[in-house]
Amino acid sequence: MAKKIKIVVKLAIQAGSATPAPPVGTALGPHGIKIMDFCKEFNEKTAAMKGSVIPAIITIYEDRSFDFVLKQPPVSDMIKKMSGISKGTGTPGKEKVGKLTNAQIETIAKNKLPDLNTKDLEAAKRSVIGTARSMGIEIVN
Repeated sequence: MAKKIKIVVKLAIQAGSATPAPPVGTALGPHGIKIMDFCKEFNEKTAAMKGSVIPAIITIYEDRSFDFVLKQPPVSDMIKKMSGISKGTGTPGKEKVGKLTNAQIETIAKNKLPDLNTKDLEAAKRSVIGTARSMGIEIVN
């Protein structure tokens, strides 16, 4: 018989640096799971992705056990790394803070495709381009 699910919690945590402090502790503590066990397991699985924010979907069961699924970093995080900027612009459309090529956009779209609600690479590329433009990134060929 399958375990009964108590709650599903979604968190975005820095890879390899989960600690029992907020936001992890405050999100998971009320549900009775061992926070240190989660932190150790999360840090082990994300050690190779240091520096990225990793979304995790944590399923907590009635017997206080848990499992979690890791997603790809947010598109904006990938864009910042590819273009070499620290943050987007405060005035999109007016100020350009970086550049991305079509090849870089395709790479980001391919990496993020499993987490998107489309299986079409062209639609994923358009989504990445929209995010890049809203961050003040110029698209070059």
